[in-house]
Amino acid sequence: MSKLVTSEITLRVAVDENRVPEKLSWSAQDGGINNEEAKAMLLSVWDSKNQESLKIDLWTKDMPVDEMKVFFHQTLVSLSDTFMKATQDEKMTATMKDFCDYFAEKLELKK
Repeated sequence: MSKLVTSEITLRVAVDENRVPEKLSWSAQDGGINNEEAKAMLLSVWDSKNQESLKIDLWTKDMPVDEMKVFFHQTLVSLSDTFMKATQDEKMTATMKDFCDYFAEKLELKK
């Protein structure tokens, strides 16, 4: 039996007196990331016992709305790619990609 190796990803959130994020950073030593600043993060985990996803969605006060729109678009595209890798469902992946194109068009992200 092979020995399991663990890897750690750390998220740090500095909040104001109202618990609103002012600064976000993350580290992943195996990936060479050390205390890198971020303006937003979306984290989802699957709770198999309860058959539900749990999530943490954070963004800093100074995250510009135009950047948030791009962040969401890129996240949706990435989710489409991940869905394909996980399921090999080409038809639904194509549908998801069509939505991503529609999303970008409506937000005027693509010229």
